[in-house]
Amino acid sequence: MNVYTISAYEITAKDFFEDLLGENVDVLIDTRRKNTNQLAGFTKKSDLEYFVPTIVRAEYVHDLLFAPEPMALERYLKGAIGWDEYAADYRVDIAKRGAIDHFFEAYGDRTSVCLLGTATHKRRSHVEVLEEMIAERL
Repeated sequence: MNVYTISAYEITAKDFFEDLLGENVDVLIDTRRKNTNQLAGFTKKSDLEYFVPTIVRAEYVHDLLFAPEPMALERYLKGAIGWDEYAADYRVDIAKRGAIDHFFEAYGDRTSVCLLGTATHKRRSHVEVLEEMIAERL
């Protein structure tokens, strides 16, 4: 299984969909808690529900089990905690939820899985940690 990440931010639609096509993605797992407002641009949930199957011929899933806790995310975004603390908190939370077991139960038969997060040039995304946790079980 190939697992990789992509960000909904700082990417053009062309590059976004070409990346998904280039990886022969079976499923795009949207791990964002907030994916319906205008700031999401072409990556709004309702748009991806159409674009991913139509352009990529892959499944689109919004799976909140992988989303970060809102308070931890806010603390990280506002600079109250650094990346290392945020990543450690996310790891603990994902373990408590049994999210990695869920990943393999729900998506373990896929060839190529893409985790959608919100990294930018200035900040990292929880999907980086999620990808590491999945790789530890592969």
